[in-house]
Amino acid sequence: KKHNHQDKRNITNINNRSRLRQEDSPPRIVEHPSDLIVSKGEPATLNCKAEGRPTPTVEWYKDGERVETDKDDPRSHRMLLPSGSLFFLRIVHGRRSKPDEGAYVCVARNYLGEAVSRNASLEVACKYAISLIIVLSHSNNQCWR
Repeated sequence: KKHNHQDKRNITNINNRSRLRQEDSPPRIVEHPSDLIVSKGEPATLNCKAEGRPTPTVEWYKDGERVETDKDDPRSHRMLLPSGSLFFLRIVHGRRSKPDEGAYVCVARNYLGEAVSRNASLEVACKYAISLIIVLSHSNNQCWR
């Protein structure tokens, strides 16, 4: 009898475990990033929110390459927020180096798969003063002042 009781308990455990498994779900992006035009030196945020079970991990890619954040290097000016959004302490943009400008996607992953957000472009605006008018030009690449 004792043996049978043990078997029943094991079957219950297996059933509970498979029920938990069924509740797991692949990631899906519930908030996509939007295109941004920002000024050099200013902070900026690219939003991304993913759902899934277990909670997905989020990584960002710019022009196809993984973005390094404070998770990789504590001194980075890019921070991966707990929500999954990418926060720039300040936009870096120079004559030779434009590390923040580009096309971004966020990718959410768990053991059931991955979800990729829509593309969002981050462009750096340059201010040119013409008499009293400030023209925001983000099509001109000489925008490093």
